[in-house]
Amino acid sequence: MAKAVANVARRINETMEEGRDWLDLSDCDLISFPDGVFKMLRSCTDNIHKITLANNQLKALSNKFFHTFSQLRDLDVQGNILTSLPDAVGDMEHLISINLSKNRLAVFPEHLTCVKSLQNINVEGNQITDLRWCSFSHRRGKERNIKETSGKVLTVLSYFISYKLPSRIHPFRCLKSQNSTNL
Repeated sequence: MAKAVANVARRINETMEEGRDWLDLSDCDLISFPDGVFKMLRSCTDNIHKITLANNQLKALSNKFFHTFSQLRDLDVQGNILTSLPDAVGDMEHLISINLSKNRLAVFPEHLTCVKSLQNINVEGNQITDLRWCSFSHRRGKERNIKETSGKVLTVLSYFISYKLPSRIHPFRCLKSQNSTNL
């Protein structure tokens, strides 16, 4: 335990001392995001654009995490045991990429649909059986917003294809066979 704590402290110190815009706490045996990290990094959280928390034992991320690291562009939490994301993830104005692969998500994190800047979502290796399609089908304005801000023609269909949803999801196959002009 002491070795793991020392490892986390060393990595945080390196980030601060070297003025890095990223923090790598992967493979640190974390079961939660340590409150001490918020305190240690409070002077430079706006400069942190990438955080890697891969291959830990994280059960959850807090709203505080997303509010503290509001300038985050890339978040990698693959290989944990997350079952959901907090509401605050929907407030991430700069988030471009999130890797949620190899967790325990059973439902697609609906609040990610509110993140206009988001371009890459990886949810491979989860147990997603509920995509809550209604959250996308009633947000026609959101679809246009994504299209306008990213410069890409994105429909609900291409949105999900590009985000690597598991092929075993039945609603996805049904949607895939529809004509995209009907969406």
